[in-house]
Amino acid sequence: MEKNLKLSSDIKMVISDFDGVFTDGTFLLDENLNQQKSVNFIDIMGVSMLLKNNIIFGIISGETSNILEYFRHQFGVDEIHKGIRQKGIVLNSIMEKYNLKDDEVLYIGDDINDIPAFECVKYRIAPKNVNPIVKISVKNLQVTASRGGMGAFREMVDNLLN
Repeated sequence: MEKNLKLSSDIKMVISDFDGVFTDGTFLLDENLNQQKSVNFIDIMGVSMLLKNNIIFGIISGETSNILEYFRHQFGVDEIHKGIRQKGIVLNSIMEKYNLKDDEVLYIGDDINDIPAFECVKYRIAPKNVNPIVKISVKNLQVTASRGGMGAFREMVDNLLN
């Protein structure tokens, strides 16, 4: 595995956006307007790997999808925050709860609503298909070789743990 991201072994928490990181950003609507999303299992395995290595994991999403509850129930993840418009405020409160400094937390996201969360942490990761505005607006942003929903989260985990 090629280590393309510069990450510290001092990272104790990974907080992620959901859509655009665990998904490719698209969703299907059926005739009843029920939403379906595709999540890559290698990214889900990345969550398991983080937790087995005692790294706290959480999701802050602007969406309210019940898909996020999968992570709470499957892995016992407490930090699942849905329908969030102010991601930076929520991330700061999570960091305070665990008494973590900015260089102990990694945030991975892909769009402009993630910018305030990126500003809270030292380690800022985005999938290859990150919004171009984010790419030019966020200092020290590291970009994965993989796209969101196509292994970007797992790539970050592999770089962090190896």
